Amino acid sequence: MVAGPSAWTEPPPSISRVNDLTLIQRVFELGPQVRYVATGRGQNVTLRQRDGLAGASASESDRYEELLVNPALLTLARQRGEIDCGGLRYLVVRYGNFHQVVVPRPDGGHVSVAVEPDADPAAVAEQVVGMVHTEHEGGEET
Repeated sequence: MVAGPSAWTEPPPSISRVNDLTLIQRVFELGPQVRYVATGRGQNVTLRQRDGLAGASASESDRYEELLVNPALLTLARQRGEIDCGGLRYLVVRYGNFHQVVVPRPDGGHVSVAVEPDADPAAVAEQVVGMVHTEHEGGEET
């Protein structure tokens, strides 16, 4: 049997990429305080940014943050947290123009969310932690 031309102009997305895009959309639905959302797993990074942001960082800079900075910060904080602090739920970094919330995923990846400077990054972090754990368990959030 000979297959006809594919409807895809590029290879079909992997299941993990589709899940990442769904998770990114869910995080953006938290509200306008969410500026940027990224997921990272090893060398695979998916990034989305809200249009028209003031004080946004460069997309290439964001990519390197997801590839290098956030995984390194998570490794250091996770190792410290596992010594005698009860583990690690999330990190918050306060840059000049925004808060960066970084949530580890059970598969070793992470979700990164830039939050407006006047928003509550801890509240956003707890919501994202809930989404990540729901995603890992394969269920719906309650």
